[in-house]
Amino acid sequence: MLKKRIIPCLDVKDGRVVKGVNFVNLTDVGDPVDTARVYYEAGCDELVFLDITATHEQRDTTVEMVRRVANQVFIPFTVGGGIRSVGDMNRMLKAGADKVAVNSSAVANPQLIKECAEKFGSQCVVAAIDAKKETDGSWHVYVAGGRKDTGKDLLQWAREVVELGAGEILLTSMDKDGTKSGFDLDMLNAVASVVDVPIIASGGAGGIAHMVEVFEKTPATGALAASIFHYGEVSIKDTKQAMTDAGIEVRL
Repeated sequence: MLKKRIIPCLDVKDGRVVKGVNFVNLTDVGDPVDTARVYYEAGCDELVFLDITATHEQRDTTVEMVRRVANQVFIPFTVGGGIRSVGDMNRMLKAGADKVAVNSSAVANPQLIKECAEKFGSQCVVAAIDAKKETDGSWHVYVAGGRKDTGKDLLQWAREVVELGAGEILLTSMDKDGTKSGFDLDMLNAVASVVDVPIIASGGAGGIAHMVEVFEKTPATGALAASIFHYGEVSIKDTKQAMTDAGIEVRL
């Protein structure tokens, strides 16, 4: 059994950490390197940095930020946003990232996942998937920071990315993002039923109870949160204690 992971997410725009609701109305939270160091010292298991406008604005994720983070943070961290080639991924890994997330670029060119997995190993490739529920009850995959409906079925896409070599899925519910109403348990369980790689739950964390709930009611191996940690509403220490009290295996 993999120990469950608490993973703060740092959405980065123009070199600053930002937070919004349903992918919009962004507010400045702080410097990414300083924020990462605080989380590392607080005991988080991993970190995720997402340059949320890199794909939309056709910019590369900043390599310099990754290098600075790697010099100060000694836990695994994932970087995503604007990764469009094996070369882009290589630069991120060389700068110090442990894993690289691909999203819009993988939808546009699924072979990118295969090429990156063959070059660096599946353990380095994270398929970031943003999904939203449709009126017929299915979920569609969205890209470009949640701006564009691809029409792709979530479960079919999840199967495909794993077959291509993704070693992990970062699954964000756009319906839940920033709402603090709890994770999308139905969507997580649906995806977990069709793939056999670790899944990180993202979107909707509103408190410690939600962090415990997602591990009790889904097979997710990691839980991503931003607002509750960024604004000091919840501590990582208290979250892990509550998980331990609930009988959930965590890294102490």
